[in-house]
Amino acid sequence: MSSLVFMPIEKSKLHLHPRNLHTGRYDFKKLIASSPELRSFVSPNLHRELSIDFSDPEAVRELNRALLKFFYKIKFWDIPEGYLCPPIPGRADYLHHVADLLASANGGVVPRGESVRVLDVGMGASCIYPVIGNREYGWRFVGSDVDPLALKSAQRIVKENPEFTDQIEIRKQAEAFHVLAGVIYPKEEFDLVVCNPPFHKSLREAQSASKRKWTNLGKEGARGERSKSSARNTLLNFGGKGSELWCPGGESAFIGQMIRESQAVRGRVMWFSTLVSKSEALPGIHRMLKRAKATEIRNLEMSQGHKISRVVAWTYLSAPEQAKWRAKHWSKASK
Repeated sequence: MSSLVFMPIEKSKLHLHPRNLHTGRYDFKKLIASSPELRSFVSPNLHRELSIDFSDPEAVRELNRALLKFFYKIKFWDIPEGYLCPPIPGRADYLHHVADLLASANGGVVPRGESVRVLDVGMGASCIYPVIGNREYGWRFVGSDVDPLALKSAQRIVKENPEFTDQIEIRKQAEAFHVLAGVIYPKEEFDLVVCNPPFHKSLREAQSASKRKWTNLGKEGARGERSKSSARNTLLNFGGKGSELWCPGGESAFIGQMIRESQAVRGRVMWFSTLVSKSEALPGIHRMLKRAKATEIRNLEMSQGHKISRVVAWTYLSAPEQAKWRAKHWSKASK
């Protein structure tokens, strides 16, 4: 029988994960010293603190480059114009929380090193989870995507950072309606699957969400009008391309397909996980997982300021099977 474990956020923990390197405010002086290209995008805000215009896609992209260079020693990172520019602190938080998930089957110790293999479903052009996960924990990654330009971008990031050559593998998902099928090879095993699914049901819904974010930034005009350049910037900063944003049925349909396909590899993956943007989707996801006979289901909640996001994780392995997995896969993992 499935067991459901809720991991709520305590009031005293409304912040990033303790191991997250991005707690506190950005130190723009240090970031500029590490990445001088950021300087032209930084200026005092209304509170006379150094900041950037977070509605400017070039500024956000340059901030990401600086963060990756300063904290993770990434020499090259870029994304094509219009592709999703990920928030580095939030992406790192996901990885730290699922690292704790692995630690729960390893005596509370996070298994590190290349003996730990992770599949990033829908990796995107940024290749962000493999880059941060390898740097933080030494894990080896396989990243999959359906978008040819996203794959090309991720491959360039790996190529321009030679230390990733044997650590990050890029695979094309040939069928847009598949999630795991076709990218997990026969007899192949993974310790963890991570996924940032397309949240919206349609392009129209995605554009509406982008408009709301624009409004929240205070960039909406007095009459609710925006210039063409402003609208373009909104989509560049918040949007993303096609499969990054939406799929028929939205995230519930995508995660449902992921759950169905996870059953076919139930003994070859220790933990499956996915971000879930809408809390109202959780009951349906839990019902699907119970029908799939998941042995254990966990809700991991993450807080970034006033925003709470969540990860649903599941496994088909019993406690004794997890112990065998640990002995087989992590006996040489570094501590």
